[in-house]
Parts: sequence; C-alpha cells; structure tokens
Amino acid sequence: MNWQVKYALANIAKETRSTAEHVEGELIRIATPDQPDVSAAISAANEIGAATAASYREKYPELDFLCGYRKTCVWYGEAIQYLEDAGIGWGSLGTLGSAALDGNANSASHKVYKFADRLLRQYGQVQEVIREYDRIHRVSLKSGTSVRIGMIADYEPTAEAVRSLWDDFGPVDTVWNINPNGNPSPDAINAGHELGCEVMKWDELREYLRTA
Repeated sequence: MNWQVKYALANIAKETRSTAEHVEGELIRIATPDQPDVSAAISAANEIGAATAASYREKYPELDFLCGYRKTCVWYGEAIQYLEDAGIGWGSLGTLGSAALDGNANSASHKVYKFADRLLRQYGQVQEVIREYDRIHRVSLKSGTSVRIGMIADYEPTAEAVRSLWDDFGPVDTVWNINPNGNPSPDAINAGHELGCEVMKWDELREYLRTA
C-alpha cells in the first residue's frame, strides 16, 4: 500500500464519522451512514494534468473522486474541466472528507478555491472565466478587458508567497488573497508593486473588475 493511501485511511478514521478501506492500488472506498459509498483515488502527484486525470479514470472506472494528497499539489485547468465533465470530484483530502459526509463526491471541487471560483463566475461584470490552474483564472470582462488573477489562500500572504506565485505560474494582473479572515502583509503588497501587479481582497478586486 502506498504511503499516501495509508495516511489517507488513518486521517479519515481519525477525523470523520466515515469509515474507509483499501480496495487496490491507490483506490479506497469510503462509507458514510445515510450517504452513498465513495470510490476515491489518492494521488501523491505534485501536479495533476489532464493526462494524469484520464489515466486514473481509465485505471479505476468506478472513480467518484480524485484526491491530490499533497498540500502543494497543483491542478491544471484542463484536468479540472476533464474531471468535472466526467462527473468526478477533485481536490484535497479535506475536500474528500467533506464530500463523503455531504454525499456529493461526484460534484465536489477543491474546497480552498471553490468559493472564490464561484464569486468570480457570478460577478456581473464577468463574461467568461478560463481556469488555467486551480489558483489561476483568466477572466474576460464585458468591457472587453482580460484580467489574469492569481489566488493565495494564506491567512496573511507574505512577499515570498506573492513572488512564488509569480515565479511558478507566470505574470498576473492581480493577486487575490482569498482567505476571508486574513489580509496581505504590507511586504506582500509592496512585492506585488515591484512585480507589476496589485495584491488585494475581494472588495478591492470587485471594484478593480468593475472599472477595468
């Protein structure tokens, strides 16, 4: 049994009222009272692209949810679209645990980015959203302007977090601190200015998109 499967089984047993068992390879089955069973693959990949997602679906046709176990796991937009079109949920172990309890594993998405993604898609000035990565969105506005937005979920993003996002995913127009309880540090805001982007919370981003 792979290391990430062992940790996933142990954490599910410890933190939820669900029970989980190993089926084969990276596949586990989660049982929750009054909810459908969930077949989930637990991946140790650092990045999950469309080819990786498709290989899991081919290997495990009964798949309900693909879990990127590593906290640092990056999901490509093509993989997200592929899984959502196939009726397979995706995200972290925390997302999987919540989805099993709620009975919506097939439609669940990474809980860290879910609310922010929905906010963007529902904002009236937005015409189209292209998700390049789990945390990078390219937004076309009704004004005709295109804006590339990077998301950071840290409580208090640092200058290093802003620079890392830029280095790992390329230039963005804005960095959105999506943690509702925190605020970017002054150093993070200054780092954004040095790179040529704004670091902001939702209220500022909404105004930015309204006037862009």
